[in-house]
Amino acid sequence: MLRPHRPEREIDPGPVQIHARDVQFDVDGVAVHWIPGHPVASHMGSLLNVLLPPVERWFVQAFNEALPHVRDPRLAADMRGFIGQEAIHAGAHDHVLDTLLRDQGLDPDPILDLVEHLFGTVLAPSTSPHDRRRFNHLRERLWLIAAIEHYTAVLGDFALNNAWDDHGADPVIVDLFRWHGSEEVEHRSVAHDVAVYFNDSYLARIRAMAVVVPMMAGFFQKGTWYLVKQDPRIELSWWQYNRQRMRDSKRGLLPKFHHLFGTQTLTYFAPRYSPEHMGSTAQAVAYLAASPAARAALE
Repeated sequence: MLRPHRPEREIDPGPVQIHARDVQFDVDGVAVHWIPGHPVASHMGSLLNVLLPPVERWFVQAFNEALPHVRDPRLAADMRGFIGQEAIHAGAHDHVLDTLLRDQGLDPDPILDLVEHLFGTVLAPSTSPHDRRRFNHLRERLWLIAAIEHYTAVLGDFALNNAWDDHGADPVIVDLFRWHGSEEVEHRSVAHDVAVYFNDSYLARIRAMAVVVPMMAGFFQKGTWYLVKQDPRIELSWWQYNRQRMRDSKRGLLPKFHHLFGTQTLTYFAPRYSPEHMGSTAQAVAYLAASPAARAALE
């Protein structure tokens, strides 16, 4: 199994051209508990296959709405690369969602319906007849995307540096999350740069994070609990579920909540925050060069 290596900071390649990789993942026969003996960690990872497709399609919609307003050619090119990557992410996780959950007796639709309502209706583009109101609504959504992308970069770095290999995790699912995580690290600055381009406001940044952090924490905690309750292979109480989640975090199978929603949130509130400090471009590019799925896409 491919184990990522974190390159030294001095060989960081700097800015890279962001482009989509048309990858495919054969997950037929992958067990629901794709980290053997760790059902909670497996379900929390699998939850991303439910959450990500509608969210990433919402990203694509907002960036397509914003792109005609961008006059900076480098930023516009990064946005197009971001759009391509996010569109492929959504499709890849859609496929895994069916095979890993629906085909094995778990119904993700209540979670999916909630996410699609939130991002497809509540946070849909404004229909106001006033241009200024529509534009201001777009700017607010771009900051929400930047806040979410802060966490996807943190999760991408976690995927590249966790202990899944040591616990026999399924190599195809590992490659799925490490490919996706690498691209999140690779394009980690784009959403922030776009939000700043449209509205360079510290208040807008922290206001967006104040919305995003409880939303994400709630989806992770309650969404995973929903999948655990649906799983006939295990029987856990709420407290047992949380104890397993905390043990899996200590083993390096899951990110620690106090780090993800505590330390990293405070990092985002720093006035001089920059996404460049989240993860290593060199490590992400190195993994993408070695990923079985990414290599197959080039053949």
